[in-house]
Amino acid sequence: MASVRIRQAEEGDCGNILKLIRELAEYEKLSDQVKISEEALRADGFGENPFYCCLVAELLPAPGEPQGPCVVVGYGLYYFIYSTWKGRNVYLEDIYVKPEYRGQGIGSKIIKKVAEVALERGCSQLRLTVLDWNKGAMDLYKALGARDLTEAEGWHSFRFEEEAMRELAGK
Repeated sequence: MASVRIRQAEEGDCGNILKLIRELAEYEKLSDQVKISEEALRADGFGENPFYCCLVAELLPAPGEPQGPCVVVGYGLYYFIYSTWKGRNVYLEDIYVKPEYRGQGIGSKIIKKVAEVALERGCSQLRLTVLDWNKGAMDLYKALGARDLTEAEGWHSFRFEEEAMRELAGK
């Protein structure tokens, strides 16, 4: 098995990241909700004031193999948020590893790297959400030390879509 490197995404990774976002949406049975473009990913992640940060997991050629471009097999997209109770937090919006590379610790490596970055930035919590049917992901997060806040504290996650926001804002 080739080794895997987790690194900060670069602007040139946006095409691969978008492909993985679409794969994740298909896996989650929510493909129709993906509206983002490669251009938007570039502008929002690599402009003057980035809205997000992203890690990519790439396979490195094994020693003795031809040194070609590395293959991106996963990503973790995150951004910083603020808790009025705890202060600085990081939110892991997406974590995805291509199915054929799961079970090799790549997802764990991505989460550990996000935790490392968060601690360097003074964050006290790493937050994420998961669909209720994704038991494999929930088991992984719990094994890594995460608490299920729906079980532990009864929190539910809500979202206002753009139309509802426009209505609220009177626009």
